Amino acid sequence: MLPTSTNPALDKRDWIAGLEKGLSIIEAFDDANPRLTASQTGQRCGMTRTAARRYLLTLAHLGYVATDGKLFWLTPRVLRLGQSYLESARLPRIVQPFLQRVTAGTQENAYVSVLDGDEIVYIARNGANRAMNTGYVLGARVQAEVTASGLLLLAQREPEWIEQWLASHTLKAFTAHTIVSKERLALELARIRAQGWSLSEQQMELGTRGIAVGLRDRHGDLLGALNVTMPMGHEASEDAVARVLPVLRETAQAMRQLI
Repeated sequence: MLPTSTNPALDKRDWIAGLEKGLSIIEAFDDANPRLTASQTGQRCGMTRTAARRYLLTLAHLGYVATDGKLFWLTPRVLRLGQSYLESARLPRIVQPFLQRVTAGTQENAYVSVLDGDEIVYIARNGANRAMNTGYVLGARVQAEVTASGLLLLAQREPEWIEQWLASHTLKAFTAHTIVSKERLALELARIRAQGWSLSEQQMELGTRGIAVGLRDRHGDLLGALNVTMPMGHEASEDAVARVLPVLRETAQAMRQLI
């Protein structure tokens, strides 16, 4: 997985291996592995069963993990970690009034997302779901290449980074419309980079369309993506873009001096 930014150098004396391992234990659980034994956790984290069990029992003592004596699973307390970001980070708080403007101008769900490795993370949203399959909860993570926001954020990376990412990344088909050809995806990213906005249709879910633009600060640095997600219905792609894109662009421009 490629980092989305350059991490600051860290002196070996400041490195806390236990913290790294504890966080890797939490990240070992996912939708395919909601409950794990100590042995399975150790295998997923590259540590022995005994070491994994000690970390799991410590997390259980702190309330982040529950167990029946054999299997372990995460508790809702883990959500505090993500909630701390949403409550303390500046971007999610600043963009909320602007998302309301997008929803009012388009009658669609509006989101702000950021790139984290191979995934986008939704950090702000506004609008009532008209269809459950078009709504993402705060903190939801989705493969970047199957969403309008993710495509937009990937396309803005340096060409060398994109080339390396494509070479090391496995493309997964979620629907019959998902782009699984690396050559075709490279062309799509180049097109998005040139036009400055992205459109994704039915790549993640059938009948769903997303349109996204970049969110830049006053210095021109890309911080995230602003997008709407909507059911496709009977509206043509061109009509949807003509209706939504001007609102997204105007709103993103209005945000620049504040973020």
